[in-house]
Amino acid sequence: MAGIYIHIPFCTSRCVYCDFYSTTCGEKDKAYISALTNELRLRANYLQQDGQMPVIETIYIGGGTPSTLDTSLLEPIFEALFQTYNVSDRAEVTIEANPDDLTPRKIKSLHTLPVNRLSMGVQTFDDGKLRLLHRRHSGEQAIRAIHDCQDTGFDNISIDLIYGLPAQSLREWETDVDTALSLNVQHISAYALIYEEGTPLWKMRKRHVVEEADEELSLEMFSLLMCRLENAGFEHYEISNFARPGFRSRHNSSYWKGIPYLGCGPSAHSFDGRNRQWNHPDLNVYIDKVGKCFSSEDFNRAPWIEQEELNLYERYNDCIITSLRTSDGLNLSELKRKFGQPLTDYCLQAAAVHLRNGQLEIMEKKEQAPEGLLKLTRRGIFLSDGIMSDLLYVPD
Repeated sequence: MAGIYIHIPFCTSRCVYCDFYSTTCGEKDKAYISALTNELRLRANYLQQDGQMPVIETIYIGGGTPSTLDTSLLEPIFEALFQTYNVSDRAEVTIEANPDDLTPRKIKSLHTLPVNRLSMGVQTFDDGKLRLLHRRHSGEQAIRAIHDCQDTGFDNISIDLIYGLPAQSLREWETDVDTALSLNVQHISAYALIYEEGTPLWKMRKRHVVEEADEELSLEMFSLLMCRLENAGFEHYEISNFARPGFRSRHNSSYWKGIPYLGCGPSAHSFDGRNRQWNHPDLNVYIDKVGKCFSSEDFNRAPWIEQEELNLYERYNDCIITSLRTSDGLNLSELKRKFGQPLTDYCLQAAAVHLRNGQLEIMEKKEQAPEGLLKLTRRGIFLSDGIMSDLLYVPD
């Protein structure tokens, strides 16, 4: 099985914290969709295994803001997907959306597409904080959009929240969490605000226009989030992700499990199980070059694609980082099968201090994991970055 990620690099405006590649909507929309559908058709062989096309179990349309596009521009994407790939009848098909794009008319048009999961960038329900972040919607718009999506028939809705916002109190964050729970969504992703170098937010902090939340407050907010959501019946299945039973993000879970995926669009990444590829980030280069490419052979030799061949240790490090982020943990039997006994021994030796300190644990053996599952404890989640770093292999 495999997944497909499609990058829509258009936004009506840029948020102050955004460091992803995107550009404003405009006259290049149609030219971009033409180039994108061309890439989808030309790159079908990337996912083939022994000459066979794998079943596509997940499709994720992200960005940018895909919901800024008219449905008529999304339809050709699905035509290319379903004509070219072996898409499962039960595939999870997600599209990212901003609340202000989700008018009743837009929601109904999205419901005519094969989309069965919405990922909505809410971030906060606090209007003052939304204005600070340069978000285009209000808290009330977000609530109304979620209700309208549910009324139209969407029953798998995820929302994104951000904590540690400038001047945000613990009580304000608690209100955001409680509001999210009251909306009966199926999935919540929550992230601490990051000040990426070069973003407007980073420059605002440098000029002391805003102050970063202190670490202790951020940890309190994360702790409150875990308690509230777990008490409400959500599974904390990945450090930043919570789902009601049966509603984990299958697409994102495939990344953490090392399942191959194809990424289409400028700056999109692909992974074939051993190596990574990524497209040139510039929209104009993408439209010009990809739009004029006529064969898979020419595409695969193209200078706008870069590739990184991962060695054994790099694949081991990827496995450590992705596996330990999840509640499923690191399957030690699989670790030994994929990377050998020496790297497995290295991992366990590095983990020993964290096992003694109660930050890691080895869960009882199961049929699929006779060697056990190495997992972060609740205490360990708060120190996850440092713990994972200790387990990585760094050559001398």
